[in-house]
Amino acid sequence: MTDPFTPPTSGEPELIEVPSGQPVVLQDVIWNAPGPEGLAVRFRFVAPQIARDGGTVPYESAAEDIAHLCETYALPRLSEFGPQPTQIIISLADQALPFGESAPEATQFFESFTHQDGHCIWEIF
Repeated sequence: MTDPFTPPTSGEPELIEVPSGQPVVLQDVIWNAPGPEGLAVRFRFVAPQIARDGGTVPYESAAEDIAHLCETYALPRLSEFGPQPTQIIISLADQALPFGESAPEATQFFESFTHQDGHCIWEIF
């Protein structure tokens, strides 16, 4: 199945506004890999400013960005998927990474949410 949210390979990627003001772009959306709690959809974003070395956005600010991305980016797009997921997983990485591969040099933050009444509810990973 083709991913309708994969950014185009040519041209400039669309910057997504987040509370911290850091530049964030969508890397891809994965919905065909099960999550720990059942059907999950993963929205994977690149956010270079979270880097351990030279980054300017600490985890606390990135966590606000992640919650914002769930509410304003992921939730409005769920209706475009078939069966509704039980989990929404939002990840930020300081560089584009292949899904499921280890990258010890990368900085990555992940948060998991359920959705209820049009809102993201943070779940402890």
